[in-house]
Amino acid sequence: MSFLEDKRVIVTGGAGFLGSYITEKLKVRGCREIFIPRKADYDLTCEIDVERLYRDTKADIVIHLAAVVGGIGANQKNPGKYLYNNLVMGAMLIEHARRNNIKKFVAIGTICAYPKFTPVPFKEEDLWNGYPEETNAPYGLAKKMMLVQSQAYREQYGFNSIFLLPVNLYGPRDNFNLDSSHVIPALIRKCVEAIYRKDKEIVVWGTGKPTREFLYVEDCARGILLATEHYNKSEPINLGSGMEISIKDLTELIARLTGFSGKIIWDATKPDGQPRRRLDTSKAEKEFGFKTKTDFEEGLKKTIEWYKKNTLCLK
Repeated sequence: MSFLEDKRVIVTGGAGFLGSYITEKLKVRGCREIFIPRKADYDLTCEIDVERLYRDTKADIVIHLAAVVGGIGANQKNPGKYLYNNLVMGAMLIEHARRNNIKKFVAIGTICAYPKFTPVPFKEEDLWNGYPEETNAPYGLAKKMMLVQSQAYREQYGFNSIFLLPVNLYGPRDNFNLDSSHVIPALIRKCVEAIYRKDKEIVVWGTGKPTREFLYVEDCARGILLATEHYNKSEPINLGSGMEISIKDLTELIARLTGFSGKIIWDATKPDGQPRRRLDTSKAEKEFGFKTKTDFEEGLKKTIEWYKKNTLCLK
C-alpha cells in the first residue's frame, strides 16, 4: 500500500507543466482527493486565501510546486515580483500547514538557489557557499528560504517538511512562450517556426559557452513522489539526471532534431547566466532510490513532437 493511498493532497501549481504529471501519478497511487488551488479562487500570496485553502481542503499532504518564474529575460524584468511572490507564498503555505497539522509538506526549490560559482557537480552541502547568479538571485533566494523555514520548523515544532532541488526541466506541455520560457522550449519554438517561415537564421541569447543539466519532466514527477513517500528529513536533496551539455551543443542538437539547417547567430550582448550547472544526484538515489530513466535525445524528440502537434502556426 502506497503512503499516498487514500491521502488528501494539495498540489499548488497542479495545473502547470510539472504539476500535470504529478497529479497523474498521484491518481495512479490511489490518492483519495487531489486539490489544485486555482489563482482565481485562492491567491497564495494572500494570507486569508491560504487560511481558507487549508480550511476548505482538510488536506494531509501539500506538494508546493507553484512559482512565479521564467527564463533569464523574465528574471531581469521582474526581480522584485519574483522575490516577493515566491517568498510570501512559501512562507505562508508552510506556516499555515503547520497550524493545520498537515502530515507532510513537500517544498520544491530551484537550481537557481546555488551559488554562481558552485564547484561541479553541485553538492547539497555547497548551497550556502556564495551568492546565486545575479540575474535569477531574487527568485533563487526566495525559494531557498523554504529550506530555512523547513529546517527551523522541524527543530522547533517537529513539522515534517522536505526540500527538493530539481534541475532545469523539459518535456511535453512545457511553456513555449518566448517571453517567459526556459532554454529548451525557446530553442524548439525558434527552430520549428524558422522552418515554417523559411527563415535562414535564428538568434540565440549569449555565447553558447555555459553548460546546463536537464531532467525530463516525467522523471522529475516520479522523483518528487518517491521523496514524498520515502524521505523525511529537512536536508535538501538534488533531483537531476547527472548529464551536462553546453548551450551551443544543445542548440545544434535541437536544430538537428527539428530539421532546422539555417544559421545560428549568437547574441553576445545578452547574458549567459550561470557558467556551469550539473548536480551530484547521489543522495536522491541513496535516500529514496531515484535515478533518471529518460534518454536526453529521446526526451527532446518527444518534446518536439508534442510542440509540433500543439502549436497553432503549423495548423
